[in-house]
Amino acid sequence: MSFVTPDQPRRAADVRGAGARPPGRAGPPRRVPAARTAPPGRSHAPLAVAALVAAGGAAVTAWLPVALALWLFQLSEGTGTLLDAIRAGAAGWLLGHWVPLNTDTGPLGLAPLAVTALALWRLTRAGVHVSRAIGARGGRSPGRTIAAASAVGVAYGLLGALAALLVGAGGPSVSPVRAGLTLMAVGTLAAGVGAARTTGVAEVFADQAPIPLREGVRAGAVAALVLLAAGAAAAGLAVATGGGDAADLIGAYRTGVAGQAGITLVSLAYAPNVSVWSASYLLGPGFAVGTDTAVRTSEVSVGALPALPLFAGLPDGPVDGLGAVAVLALPVLVGMAIGCLLARRLLRLAMAERARLSWRRLLVSAALAGPVAGLLLGAAATASGGPLGGGRLAEVGPVGWQVALAALLVTGGGALLGAAATQWLARLAA
Repeated sequence: MSFVTPDQPRRAADVRGAGARPPGRAGPPRRVPAARTAPPGRSHAPLAVAALVAAGGAAVTAWLPVALALWLFQLSEGTGTLLDAIRAGAAGWLLGHWVPLNTDTGPLGLAPLAVTALALWRLTRAGVHVSRAIGARGGRSPGRTIAAASAVGVAYGLLGALAALLVGAGGPSVSPVRAGLTLMAVGTLAAGVGAARTTGVAEVFADQAPIPLREGVRAGAVAALVLLAAGAAAAGLAVATGGGDAADLIGAYRTGVAGQAGITLVSLAYAPNVSVWSASYLLGPGFAVGTDTAVRTSEVSVGALPALPLFAGLPDGPVDGLGAVAVLALPVLVGMAIGCLLARRLLRLAMAERARLSWRRLLVSAALAGPVAGLLLGAAATASGGPLGGGRLAEVGPVGWQVALAALLVTGGGALLGAAATQWLARLAA
């Protein structure tokens, strides 16, 4: 008599094999499926190839609208060729990356921020595509993130140097070295943002940051965006009320429908610059439209200006009375609204944690909103200005540090007031 343990029949079946026919069952033997093995490793594109393709796509996407606008303008004059349109588009594309053009009338360095925003967005997407192509998605590897961003930056810098050589062959002179280095830096930083988000490195750093720091950065970024939106609305209102002047300026070129369409597209490319200038006007420092000029709420001093639709919405004089109070109070109200929203968010988080929101945690977050908003708006103000040639138009745009300081004080103070008032009212209600 033999004793059989429960696992012996299973072992016997394993010995017979999955394809053996059980005793007493008729029919052909069952086909044994092939052993399922692990899928082979997915092949990834080489880093250099992926970076060159992604950088080239980003460059073409940002260059094409500029070339189209300038080609329409040249088409109206009957003097432009396809090569001239390509060269002019490359010049405008370089100008959108803050690469100055040396012309007969002086340096041209006023970057169209619409082209800049388009290029930065496409470079961010290039960082995403390269990270995916080399298999670094979700890997949270800082090394592969830096490698993807650097590869895109190097490829973008090479394209910038080639574009500078093309422009200098039959137009304004551009330094290929400066163009290559500038575009390499811009491409590396922008692609690094996309690569960090794709690989998960950005999430790791965000999780490790203290909550007051995260909330303060978020509040400052929202405050800067709201002030820029307010500036855009004010600039749009000014252009709408002076729309006749803008239409007269465009019609004065006598370039036909195609030329006027090109001028309109060029004006739209500089619309973000005007929005930044208008935000600087609301904050107080204002901006300049030439050497020894000032456009602010308390003073408007401008001389003869070129016939550009860009300057059609300039105020005629200083603002006084209730208008001045409303203009100066708007940034403070924005800061207070941001502080109120910040306090409500932190109160909800504290309620979810079943804890009480401390004054220190609230006020530290609100105090950080001012420096963040100042840094962002100061950088935008610096990027929005530049020379429009030599002579009196060598200084156009706001002064970056003045805008940053004003935004820090106004937004930071308003955020502290709004956050403290919201916390006090919440405790009273509780």
